[in-house]
Amino acid sequence: MPWLQVRLAITPEQAETYEDALLDVGAVSVTFMDAEDQPIFEPDLGTTPLWSHTHLLALFEADTDADALLAHLQLLCGGQLPEHQLELIADQDWERSWMDNFKPMRFGRRLWIVPSWHAAPDPAAINLLLDPGLAFGTGTHPTTALCLEWLDGQPLQDCTVLDFGCGSGILAIAALLLGARLATGTDIDPQALQASRDNASRNGIEPARFPLYLPADLPQEQAEVVVANILAGPLVSLAPQITSLVRPGGRLALSGILAEQAEEVRDAYRDAFELDPTADKDGWVRISGTRRQPDSFR
Repeated sequence: MPWLQVRLAITPEQAETYEDALLDVGAVSVTFMDAEDQPIFEPDLGTTPLWSHTHLLALFEADTDADALLAHLQLLCGGQLPEHQLELIADQDWERSWMDNFKPMRFGRRLWIVPSWHAAPDPAAINLLLDPGLAFGTGTHPTTALCLEWLDGQPLQDCTVLDFGCGSGILAIAALLLGARLATGTDIDPQALQASRDNASRNGIEPARFPLYLPADLPQEQAEVVVANILAGPLVSLAPQITSLVRPGGRLALSGILAEQAEEVRDAYRDAFELDPTADKDGWVRISGTRRQPDSFR
């Protein structure tokens, strides 16, 4: 069936008031949308940041009396409504529409990420089965793509790998499919660890080859390859810990870094690593390098 959509142009300070009011007058869903393509990159922990110019979208059943709805909303909010727009939108198969946005993606020479509802474009390639979900990391974001392309170019046969901030497990699973013997994953979010387990199982990865830990439980063992696709701030503050987890002569790849943050992150690792040129994609970068032997640290 069709739906009546109400769009309100609000400020962050108005968000809670109008969200509650829309739900009170019968909205079946309320969604916040950026009105000006303004990115929010590193919100404070425990916060739900909004854009300075936000659109609040609410859906109502199509036979809702629009005039009565707006009058009731104005009464609840105690004043004139902000700029608003009403629109009747046609129903559609939302699940099918969502699924159609995700198609197989190739990274490097050998690796494909393939949603479960698609056939693998190249059955002879290394095909990682992964559906979009709650955990960060489906291959669509430039930082994940940069890390996958890097892994595809590494000699991973029989290596040990650590995925620091594993999210969906995509990087560790890719490394295992590319030949790694063991990949360890760690994340602060228990839901991410469960997503990693589920995705590993879908790809035929035995649990023994992909142990998963909360950070407090992570064994302090060095790996031959470490990937950390998180954010620039944590990468800088955790540099001593991440460095200690890379075996001398081992390889490191870092992402989740904006181009303007690259030098700060490089500075945090340059003493312990021989760094490669920075790789960039759509304003995001990857920093990689080889850990120096202890007696050659700067």
